Amino acid sequence: MKTIDVVMVRIYVMESSHLLSTITSYLTKEANIRGISVFRAISGFGETGHHTASFLDLSLDLPLAIEFFDVKDKIDVALEHLGKIIKHEHIVCWNAKAND
Repeated sequence: MKTIDVVMVRIYVMESSHLLSTITSYLTKEANIRGISVFRAISGFGETGHHTASFLDLSLDLPLAIEFFDVKDKIDVALEHLGKIIKHEHIVCWNAKAND
């Protein structure tokens, strides 16, 4: 199986930040990123405190993790843009391999 080197990126935002559509729209329409997933957490802790959901409380301010990957050159351009609207400490990346 042939593989290529990619960079995985995970961005952490809160639902209440209303950044999800801005980020995903940029990644799909302008940056043409290879793959994107969005995960909604049931619990999280960070600079804004502890956020959790229960069966009785359907909070609309839970943590979101936006994960995407592509080749390094495309990721570098995307991170340059996203770094202007997202705190740098809320972005993590690592090298990976993807099937080609």
